[in-house]
Amino acid sequence: MIGGSRTSATALVGIDDVRRAADRLAGRVHRTPVLRSTTLGGLWDVRLDLKAEVFQRTGSFKSRGALNTVLSLPVEERARGVITLSAGNAGAAVAYAAASVGVPGTVVMPATAVPAKIAACRAYGADVVLTDGDLVDTYLATVAETGRVPVHPFDDPAVVAGTGTVGLEIAEDVPDVEVVLVPVGGGGLISGVAAALADLAPGVRVIGIEPETADVVSRSLDAGTPVRLPGARSVADGLAAPMSSQLTLDHVRAFVERVVRVSDEDVLRALALAVPRTKLLLEPSAAAPLAALMTGVLDLPPGTRVVSVASGGNVDLALFGRLPPTPREVR
Repeated sequence: MIGGSRTSATALVGIDDVRRAADRLAGRVHRTPVLRSTTLGGLWDVRLDLKAEVFQRTGSFKSRGALNTVLSLPVEERARGVITLSAGNAGAAVAYAAASVGVPGTVVMPATAVPAKIAACRAYGADVVLTDGDLVDTYLATVAETGRVPVHPFDDPAVVAGTGTVGLEIAEDVPDVEVVLVPVGGGGLISGVAAALADLAPGVRVIGIEPETADVVSRSLDAGTPVRLPGARSVADGLAAPMSSQLTLDHVRAFVERVVRVSDEDVLRALALAVPRTKLLLEPSAAAPLAALMTGVLDLPPGTRVVSVASGGNVDLALFGRLPPTPREVR
């Protein structure tokens, strides 16, 4: 494990927290399928399954953590409404969670966010605040102005417990899994998945995949403390977190084998390979683990049983017109 220890300065989410989240979310989110991709697995010499969070409510895994957090709030706090900051998926998830319990929601987003993701937040009834400035500073000012209760995209044990239900389902549905690949932005998804698997399938290797140009978790691990990366940009916009957190770093150190970086170019190449073969509408964030498999950076033994978390499908369709052509030898 990164750091070599499961001890932490902060309380780690455990399987009991994840199971309580699963009970809370029952009937409110989908149990997403695990889909075999024999063709891609054959290309990369692994036995590959995709945990298809593209079919989750709001189109990504984020609804699990957001809804678990909102449902965990005391009634009087919930009534004040909730607020988050997001490039898109977390915003839509919080907007959905707010609408589902009948309270106001606000989402602070970069003005450069994918238009479809901005529209999705508004469609769920949230107020959207767009900024060309520092996202975190704008968010904090909006929290103070509105008085709404913050729902952080990842820096909250309830969010981590909610995302942990992805790991719970993987353990139940793929009992022979050996490696789980998880896209990494701020670290909430991998924290929950890895925490659940540490209890349910302790021999499973959990590996994070992060964009080279939005590598705030890797930088934070190197620094030994959370850092901010306000200029983070990537074609995998859902992974371009402007900061990490102590909570997610502690989980990554405790439960995750390693975090590797991939280039935007390789993410697009993997996306061009994966979409026509899986018939899944993957967003670039969901293709990041596939890029790591494609490039061989993971160096996995042949035949390894791999589950790749296809984290979301909220993609600007115009992107597909810009994908590189599929090499002739793998058509």
